[in-house]
Amino acid sequence: MNFSSWPPLLVIDVEGNGTHPPDLVEVAALPIRDGQPDTSTAGWWLTRPQRPVTPFAARVHGWSNERLLNEPGWEEISASVHAFLGTAWICAHHAHVDYRVLAAHLPQWRPAGVLDTLRLAKATYPGLAKYSLDSLIEHVQPDLSAAPGNRHRATFDAYAAAQLLLAMAVHYDTWDQLVAVAVPPGLPGAPEPEQDPMLW
Repeated sequence: MNFSSWPPLLVIDVEGNGTHPPDLVEVAALPIRDGQPDTSTAGWWLTRPQRPVTPFAARVHGWSNERLLNEPGWEEISASVHAFLGTAWICAHHAHVDYRVLAAHLPQWRPAGVLDTLRLAKATYPGLAKYSLDSLIEHVQPDLSAAPGNRHRATFDAYAAAQLLLAMAVHYDTWDQLVAVAVPPGLPGAPEPEQDPMLW
């Protein structure tokens, strides 16, 4: 895989307040440059949700209502998040969830495409019992020594997903081959289905 041929790409992760639909509490966006995650230029935002964080969500990611009380509301940071994401490709684990939550919060945002490490893993490692982020970390054993934060924090999960993406990408010769298996149908960047020729 020639990583220099990749378009601008951000590996993202979001954490919510546990409601349905969720309010955002944390967003991380990690650029991939020359086949490596670039933590020096990564984006990270905390935001106070409009509705309280549920006890279950707080137990998962550790962001309590008290901790978020003095963080800016989404309306105060949405423009900077939108500007950082731009029109780059994004990648996430179970990407349609992160994409849809972000798109609901950023109605004018249009990424060039959406890669899903879950979908990619099913094609790259068929036959695994589970394809959760934890299961793939155990299977692939990526180097997470430089991962910021802890599991279930957006920064850590984005870094882990980035390392999994790069580990799986070497199984494909070209960016187009990667896209063909990693973009969920119906999301930006999905290859157009081939049309059957019209029969007369």
